[in-house]
Amino acid sequence: MSLHELDARRLLCPMPVIRTQNKASTLAAGDQLVVTCTDPGALSDIPAWCRITGHKIISSTQQGNEIIITLEIGET
Repeated sequence: MSLHELDARRLLCPMPVIRTQNKASTLAAGDQLVVTCTDPGALSDIPAWCRITGHKIISSTQQGNEIIITLEIGET
C-alpha cells in the first residue's frame, strides 16, 4: 500500500472528481489517495464516484474551507 496526495484546491465541479479519477487510474488496488479540495460539492461527488467505481472512502473531514477526503483504491 502506498499513500498518494492530490491537490484539487481552487477547482470547481466537476474538476475535483475528474482529477481524482485520473489519479486513481494510475494507482494500484489498496493504495490510498488523499484529496484536498475547496469545492463543497466534492463532499458528495467524490463519495458518489467511489460507490460507482468500487473505491472506499476512509475519511472525510473539513478544516476551514478545505475538504480532505482519503480513499482506498479498489480492484478494477
